[in-house]
Amino acid sequence: MKTASICRQTLVALTSVSLLAAAVSAQAANWRGWNIHPDGYPNTEALEAFAEAVNERTEGRVTPRVYNNAVLGDQSDAIEQTRNGALDFANFNMGPMGPIVPETNVFSLPFLFTNIDHMHTVMDGEIGERFADALEEKGLVVLSWFDSGARSIYNTQRPIRTPEDVRGLKIRVMNNDLYVQMMAALGGNATPMSYGEVYQSLTTGVLDGAENNFPSFESSNHYEAAGYFSLTEHLIIPECLCVAKSSWEALSEEDQEIVRDEGMKASELQRALWVESSDESRQMVLDAGVEINEVDDKQAFQTLMEPMYEEFIANNPGTGELIEEIRAAQ
Repeated sequence: MKTASICRQTLVALTSVSLLAAAVSAQAANWRGWNIHPDGYPNTEALEAFAEAVNERTEGRVTPRVYNNAVLGDQSDAIEQTRNGALDFANFNMGPMGPIVPETNVFSLPFLFTNIDHMHTVMDGEIGERFADALEEKGLVVLSWFDSGARSIYNTQRPIRTPEDVRGLKIRVMNNDLYVQMMAALGGNATPMSYGEVYQSLTTGVLDGAENNFPSFESSNHYEAAGYFSLTEHLIIPECLCVAKSSWEALSEEDQEIVRDEGMKASELQRALWVESSDESRQMVLDAGVEINEVDDKQAFQTLMEPMYEEFIANNPGTGELIEEIRAAQ
């Protein structure tokens, strides 16, 4: 009888251990993360570091995996998938975010920021917190803000030195009406198109050009087709490292603190890598024969944007004050 009692106690203990292990396993979150960029890109390196650190610090309670090269869909699809919890985290540019979070359209106004440091000051401060709140209302919890450099125009035809040089060119833009308006104001033909289709469109003549930063221009191999890169620097658009709100709320407070902390570290790493990568990419395309030119009179471009600003402010009450706040931020 005593032996039978010991066996029963042992069985109960083993069952309890098994149930506890099952519960812990059930609580483990296998996070899927979306990323548009290839291996080695600054954003990719930062996201991979984030995933590894979160996994280690949560002792496997959260196990993120980053899927690169937009293999889980294009950016617009990925935004929706993250909002509804089908994806757990992602790095998004604010450009395509406008249809979902209208407040972010202000970032798509050309020449809004003086330079990249100015953008960092704005996004790391109180104004950035307000935008984070707006994204959270739409199901995206912002952990930190990434850099995406300054976007400039590149094309297959000629250097862009004045707005007249843009006239008639078919230029790919991200899917946002403001970019279409911007290119139209310069006399170009804006063509919203998936990023993955741009290379072939440049080589076949469907497009004359596009607009982006040096790391994207180089890593996408667009420089092989477009031999002119003109430093218009017309857009400086922040990016977010975001978590699906449903995934965020499923975390304990302890794990939320870990995830947010590692999100901030990922931003610091991404920004540092961005500077290095931009310099390296610029030199690589220069060595490959791309002609890079400064734009001496950016005011000529900015002047053509004034009606666009006026229309934007008229259609979005309150944004005039926000624009002034952003421009005044130190």
